[in-house]
Amino acid sequence: MKRRYATADVFTDQMFGGNPLAVVLDAAGLSTSQMQAIALEFNYSETTFVLPPDDPAHTAKVRIFTPRTEVPFAGHPNVGTAFVLARENQFAAAAAEGVFVFEEGAGLVPLKLLREGGAIVGAELRAPEALSRRTVVSREVAAVCLSLPPRDIAMHVHAPQIISVGLPFLVVELGSRDALRRSKPNIAAHAELLPLDGADAIFAYWRARDESTAADEAVLHARTFSPLDGIVEDPATGSACAAAIALLATLGTGGRAELAWRIHQGVDMGRPSLLLGRTSTQHQTVVGTHIGGRCVGVLDGVFIL
Repeated sequence: MKRRYATADVFTDQMFGGNPLAVVLDAAGLSTSQMQAIALEFNYSETTFVLPPDDPAHTAKVRIFTPRTEVPFAGHPNVGTAFVLARENQFAAAAAEGVFVFEEGAGLVPLKLLREGGAIVGAELRAPEALSRRTVVSREVAAVCLSLPPRDIAMHVHAPQIISVGLPFLVVELGSRDALRRSKPNIAAHAELLPLDGADAIFAYWRARDESTAADEAVLHARTFSPLDGIVEDPATGSACAAAIALLATLGTGGRAELAWRIHQGVDMGRPSLLLGRTSTQHQTVVGTHIGGRCVGVLDGVFIL
């Protein structure tokens, strides 16, 4: 049986930038083991499988697989899948309304399609869960995992900590852009520490503090390492970025209820990505976390199974 797939580069406006994603459009009838084998065959950070929704009021059920495991939620797979499905005839009505709702392991994920000049150029998701804060990790342990000296781990805003808005990550603030550039995963240290509280990846970031940055916008530079999941480095990690900006918004936004975020990722591995975030805060509690960006279609094809 021939099954259709499409791929897209997500969080970029340039082909061969951003984070590549494979979307299997005809996934009905595939077993979990078949989906896992297909994801390994593509060998992207994630592959999605589109299924009929349990509730017809929703757009689709979407299952997400890394090369080694299924995950309940992820950022670039949602954004890229919405972009791909918007071109499919059976989703024309939802695309016309500009809103998709995907059923996933972490819950419902609403997405808004992004248009430019009438064309769909990307999508923005709303994280399915409120921020949860879990185990705190020492500066020394985080440094070893990133192959850095402890002095490169910043503690100004928060200690290294497991956090999640649908998929957990160890989030580590670094003291400089140079420290981010020098980061690389120490696989033995990862294996000793992770998985922890469901996290098997480390999201390291540096927050730029440039006087030219708008008062209502914050800029982060980031990298994600997940060698235990077969992904040495991820070019763009929407779920980790969403968790990080939710944490930073919780810890202080200068009294602003709404804040925009620009996250640059993938630069140091040659796949530059731009993720655009929004956080809404009430009484130091984040009530909405959004991550979006542009996409570029790359491949359309079929495989035989």
